[in-house]
Amino acid sequence: MALEKKPKYKQTLGTQGEEIAAAYLQRKGYRITERNYTCPLGELDIIAYQGDTLVFVEVRTNSPRFTGLAEASIGFRKQRKLCQVATYYLKVKGMLERPCRFDVVIVHLERDARQACQVKIIENAF
Repeated sequence: MALEKKPKYKQTLGTQGEEIAAAYLQRKGYRITERNYTCPLGELDIIAYQGDTLVFVEVRTNSPRFTGLAEASIGFRKQRKLCQVATYYLKVKGMLERPCRFDVVIVHLERDARQACQVKIIENAF
């Protein structure tokens, strides 16, 4: 029997952050339609509706182990990649005319990574 590899700390942290972000968005009235959408061009963390607007949500998770601002990790190259994946999604779904935007959710975890100490949303981030 093959041994399963444990997920890396960063992957586990990201998964926890996405769970917290999804719950937060739902409390804020977002209707989540997809999570971890993957295509040949890349991945989108969360796709949701807020009213009639389709929202592509990038989730960034911080913990005391990783310093720096999560917002700063979404540079021009990452934004361009997210736009390419979102355009692919809109084409595949036949929704090129739908109003959409990009939001970023920042989740900062305490030392005990099971509890979020702060969740912040940046609507229409780019």
